[in-house]
Parts: sequence; C-alpha cells; structure tokens
Amino acid sequence: MARKIGSRYTANQILGRGSAGTVWLGEGPDGPVAVKLLREDLASDQELVGRFVQERTALLGLEHPHIVSVRDLVVDGNDLALVMDLVRGTDLRTRLERERRLAPEAAVAIVADVADGLAAAHAAGVVHRDVKPENILLDMQGPLGPGGAHPALLTDFGVAKLIDSPKRTRATKIIGTPDYLAPEIVEGLPPRAAVDIYALATVLYELLAGFTPFGGGHPGAVLRRHVTETVVPLPGIPEELWQLLVQCLAKAPASRLRASELATRLREQLPLLAGMPPLDVDEPDPAEEAEQEPAAVPAPRGTEPVRRRGAVSLVPGAKPDSNRDTHTSMRVPGPDELAGGARGTARAPRAAGAPRPGSARHRAAARRRRITLSVAAVALAAALGVGAWLATSGDDRPPQDTHSTSAP
Repeated sequence: MARKIGSRYTANQILGRGSAGTVWLGEGPDGPVAVKLLREDLASDQELVGRFVQERTALLGLEHPHIVSVRDLVVDGNDLALVMDLVRGTDLRTRLERERRLAPEAAVAIVADVADGLAAAHAAGVVHRDVKPENILLDMQGPLGPGGAHPALLTDFGVAKLIDSPKRTRATKIIGTPDYLAPEIVEGLPPRAAVDIYALATVLYELLAGFTPFGGGHPGAVLRRHVTETVVPLPGIPEELWQLLVQCLAKAPASRLRASELATRLREQLPLLAGMPPLDVDEPDPAEEAEQEPAAVPAPRGTEPVRRRGAVSLVPGAKPDSNRDTHTSMRVPGPDELAGGARGTARAPRAAGAPRPGSARHRAAARRRRITLSVAAVALAAALGVGAWLATSGDDRPPQDTHSTSAP
C-alpha cells in the first residue's frame, strides 16, 4: 500500500526490512528513489531528530560513483527517512549466499570499488561505521569490471551514527555488527576512519573464504576474538594480497592503510588474480565451534546463542531480517571477558576436508595417528626381535670346520 513520505515522495513497495527501519521503492519529483524509513521509536526521539538534521549537509554532500547518494532527509511528524538513489541490482550478501565465495579477481574488484567510495567519504569527514555485505549494493545495469564484477556502491551512510546517540548508547554500549567491528570499538574508543578499513578487510576475507575471520558463535565471543585473536592465513592466495589483508586487519588502527591506498594496492593485484578460481577451503563446523568457543557474554535466559556465517543478530531470539541489518547496541565486554584463552578461538581456514586444529575431528585424527604409530612401533619392534632371534639362533648350531686338509 502506497504512503506519502513528506510532501515530495511516495513509498510504493517494501524492498527490505532491517533493525533500523524499512526500505521502500519510492517515487519523487525526479523519478524512482529508495526511501529508508526509520522506526517510529527512533522518529519520536527528539535528540536523534536533531542529530538527523545536523547530518543533513554532510550526507547530502557525499557524491561519488561508488556511494549511494542521499538525495534528501525527511522529517515529517512520525516519519524520519533517508531518500537515496535507487540502485537496480542486489546487495553483496545476496550474491555471497548464492555463491558462497567469489573468485579472488571479482572479490578484489568489488572491495576496491568500496574503498574508493570510503576514500571520498573519509575526505569529507564522514565515517560509515557499518561496512558489511548487506550495505554494499551491486549495480546490475553498470558495466562489468574485472572478473565479471558489477560496480559496487556503499549505502547506509549515517545510519549507525544517527542511532548511536548518547541517550541510546551509554559509554558501556557499542553500535555495530559483531563480525565487522574493529577492536578499538570493542574497547570503547571513538570510531575513526580506520574502523571502516578493518570492516572492509573483513568483507574481503569473507568474500574469499566464505566466512568472516572472527565470526561464529555468541556475539560476545566474536567481540573477544577481534581484540585477542590473530587472523589465520588463507591458503591459495598470493602473498602480497594476504599481506594487504593482514595490514588492514591490524589491531592497531594506525597500522592500517588509508582507503585510497587500499584501493590502489588492490587494483595492482588484479592482473595477478585473473582467471584464479574461488579458494578451496572448508567453512568451520558450527558443532566444532560450539565445542571450542565458550560464550564470553552469557545469552539471556531461555534463548540459544545464534550461530551462523556472516552477520550475527544482536537481538536474542529474533528472526533474521531480509537484509540482516544489525546495527543494534550491546554492552562492551569487560576486561576479563576480553582476555583470550590459552588455546585461542580464531576461525582457521584449511584445505578442503582437513579437520580444524583443536576440534573433535582433529583430536580423533590425532588419536588415529597415535594408534597407527603405536601399531607400527610394535610391528617394528617385533620385526627387530625376529631378526635378532634369527641372527643369534645361528650361534647355537655346532661349529663347522671350514679349513680343508690334504692327505699326508
């Protein structure tokens, strides 16, 4: 059912729902638009409405081929909406769920596009704060790039910052999607441009591997891994590309590349990746993760921790949204919760079919190897024993005279 958004726009059809609001296919004075209508409880927050108006100039000024432009911000009664360019295509999450992982050339081309968009935003003083596949749109009407990749555009600028008002998120709260949160946000530091680089590097890792480097299990465990664990190498990618990933996933924000540098370095890698097939790595087994990864923050009574690849919902027991829009707040884990265990819990990629170190399959394989070695040792000992017996049994026979004598 169509509804008016302010005096200039009409929302005709729901395109998707998220925790922050609903995206509509709309119509404006200049043609079709996408309208993100924020939740009514957000629209009734006068402090948030004030921040919304303050952000208007910055958001309307973001113009770049790889950014979904914000055309207007509407405040009208209970309606609080961002009016954006309509992108004819799909989001990166949808493609990732369909293909599981992308060929390295296509993955790098998409991330380079997003890095270009971030460079423009950061130059304008705008930090996205919620870079993830759900917020990366693929323009199916645009020209194909390296690896057959469609042009990528970053959307939802400003939404995380709008929701992250002091009234809603005290110093003990954080805003974001756990799988993509930079360590400094988990530790309570203010988000700078480097948090977007960390999140984008996490997206690139996910496009290559099919899962995020620190995701899986309870959100509290995910946050702890960002702070305490080291990313595990992906088998089969060029060393220079891996070093780029490692640098952009560094725990220290100052060690990461800037967005413009990342875009340039990624495009330098494209010729080396031409024709390379998707990586052949196994996704971590949720059953193994459950055994190896205790929850750092207890789940509310009567709910089960959510375990799935990609974005993890922060609303216990909630059904996944169509676009898994999860910039919701949760408490910052305490120092004891962020202290990593002796064994560690980073999600380790491995060759297809190989068990994960520390998992039940890995321990079973180790037991089989020990048994095999024990049997081999017994067999060797037995063989040596038989050989020794044969060697010594000849000493029990009467000696034979080997000297010949001639007749006198």
